[in-house]
Amino acid sequence: MLSTFSIVAADPAEREIGIAVQSKFLAVGAVVPWVESGAGAIATQAWANTTFGPRALELLRSGEPPDQIAQTLIAHDENADDRQFGIVAADGRSATFTGARCIDWAGGIAGDGFAAQGNCLAGAAVVDAMAATFRTATGVLADRLMAALAAGQREGGDKRGQQSAALIVLKPGGGYGGFNDRYVDLRVDDHAAPIVELARLLELHKLYHFPAAPGDVLAIDDALGREIVAHLVRARALARHDEGGFDDAAHDALVAFMHVENLENRVRADRTIDRQTLTYLRAFVPMHG
Repeated sequence: MLSTFSIVAADPAEREIGIAVQSKFLAVGAVVPWVESGAGAIATQAWANTTFGPRALELLRSGEPPDQIAQTLIAHDENADDRQFGIVAADGRSATFTGARCIDWAGGIAGDGFAAQGNCLAGAAVVDAMAATFRTATGVLADRLMAALAAGQREGGDKRGQQSAALIVLKPGGGYGGFNDRYVDLRVDDHAAPIVELARLLELHKLYHFPAAPGDVLAIDDALGREIVAHLVRARALARHDEGGFDDAAHDALVAFMHVENLENRVRADRTIDRQTLTYLRAFVPMHG
């Protein structure tokens, strides 16, 4: 039995689709989440029927509505009473299903743009909190999914405890270098506090892979230029010992430093730097040796 709680959701305006899930089960991310950019997502759990994943995505791709897909899936499954799943289409339509034999407490809520569900939970408040939090949370879809998952855990989550969690968000061209749709794909397979660890990984992922928001871009004036040069010298990324301005050599050193530190997605060609890179540079501690 894959006793767990999850939320599937879509942000049609940003063309993002994702799933967040947690369970007292090893590597829940290897079983529950199924997502396809432009189509939708399904979280299949309880006594999970993993064939529901590709079947639901195929039906979503063809335009079939989630509530009809749910009926199609259970109609051909003699153990439907042991299944639970949530479905969301790319346009935000959703459905959730909980079989009669799922371990108590079990149930779900389907709303505009999301479906939250769980079984073997501490109580109905787990799903209620996920739904309420998702509706009011801010940030990108990944932030809202994580906020919902954390809210469910605060209400007791899986009554057996915690072990693993996963977060997947797809977005057209959102993957590394724009070559695929894998915007966020993070798993914590075995951890005492998997949701906390997953949230930490998400912040690192945003640092290394998300582009800078316009409001985070800073012009490199004389004062900031001298500060950046000083940090690059301290980081041993620039071999000079004066406090000169941000010239071409300093710019090249900054770009090289960012590539070494996996910040290449934040490299900028103009005389600007984003807040996240500047914060990273300020905190950087060079290796000795």
